[in-house]
Amino acid sequence: MKDDKITYLTDVALITCVVSTGRGDAVIAAARAMGAAGALVHHARGIGPRERLGLLGIAIEAEKDVVSILVATDSQDVVFEAVYRAADLHVPGAGMAYITPVERMATYIPREVLATFADQGDAP
Repeated sequence: MKDDKITYLTDVALITCVVSTGRGDAVIAAARAMGAAGALVHHARGIGPRERLGLLGIAIEAEKDVVSILVATDSQDVVFEAVYRAADLHVPGAGMAYITPVERMATYIPREVLATFADQGDAP
């Protein structure tokens, strides 16, 4: 029988990092080294002040990698710092990163894991 109960995780943050195309892999590697389980990378086109160098000041679209990483809130600062350093965000025009609180998240959680939390009284 299928269990229709949804288990919500509430101590989650989303770290988003926007970097030049090709830099996303370094960001993911840094996040994983700090304990992040995985990340999502998608390709985007953006326009910023540095891209207004075209003919007659017409904006030129810039190719970007957008990396999204879900992490536990207690490790968000460590992962964010690793992402910042891996993306070289201290360099002008290298990109940006930000943290968004996630109100609630749902995904598959094996019954054995849920039972472990229930035994400890910390059920997610």
